Amino acid sequence: MVCLSAAVTLQGAWKTRADAPPRKVVIASAQLRFGGTPEERLEIFRRGFEEASRTEIAGERGLDLVVFPEFALQREAREAADQAIGLDEPIVRQLREIVRQHRAWTVAPITLREADGERCSNAAVLFDRAGEVAGVFRKVHPMVDPDGRFEAGVTPGAAYPVFECDFGRVGILICWDMSYPEAWTALAEGGAEIVALPSASPQTLRPAAEALRHCYYVVTSTPRDNAALFDPIGRTVAQVTESGMLVHEVDLSYAVVHWSETLRNGQALTERYGDRVDGSYSSREDTGIFWSNDPAITIGEMMRELELREMPVTIETVKRARNRAVGAAR
Repeated sequence: MVCLSAAVTLQGAWKTRADAPPRKVVIASAQLRFGGTPEERLEIFRRGFEEASRTEIAGERGLDLVVFPEFALQREAREAADQAIGLDEPIVRQLREIVRQHRAWTVAPITLREADGERCSNAAVLFDRAGEVAGVFRKVHPMVDPDGRFEAGVTPGAAYPVFECDFGRVGILICWDMSYPEAWTALAEGGAEIVALPSASPQTLRPAAEALRHCYYVVTSTPRDNAALFDPIGRTVAQVTESGMLVHEVDLSYAVVHWSETLRNGQALTERYGDRVDGSYSSREDTGIFWSNDPAITIGEMMRELELREMPVTIETVKRARNRAVGAAR
């Protein structure tokens, strides 16, 4: 199962990313346990940003997207309404200033008091590089408490928005949302290129499978055991399993390629283009993902020069050939 949703039909939802110029994106994700007073939690945010910023890749390129775990800004053992905060409150303004200092799009989960003052949500706020609120995702599937309420009184969200950032399109899910295939599908249909998954659970199998099924990147952030980045062929390409920050660079203009004699496990590309091309090939999965490092030529152009095809094209070609053969035999 590789990029199946991307290969339903070539006239359908799938659109190649291989013909766009290189789009390098530096992603950071936290495996950090938040707790204490709001000020103490802000300090954990600050330390996370600083740790990520000190890495070599962030020092060269800066951070583009930083993701923190579910309930990062506040979570106490009491009513959701008692701990919920609005977007205009001082603690949020202080967080916005930290974001602004580091100039990175940031996914920060909070218990949000809605503008009507009555409802509250388990939410993830997306801040832009200037620290402004670019969007809010509200958890669509909060857990049900023994008394039948959702997570001490939150209201479930109702939509799966995809947010336009200056580097690409980001979707967000929160924890238990990952258990619903329609959530992942909605983000794919909305054009998400990266799905941020702040969570209380350090699962890997489900987000890896959905990255594979929908051919996008998935980045998880949790308080324990694991934070990981999964590529569009379902592999874990970066991970931290102890407290700290994951930092990794991806390119959103990529091509997924299945095995072929012409490809020769990716050697055909590197022999022709040298360090102008990058990526990796898994002989175990018979699949690779490749991108261009040269703004003057896209990975799509490189592939056409070598008569290579993207995997969804290969899947559709075989499907059509089979349908013709079946039709001819009737």
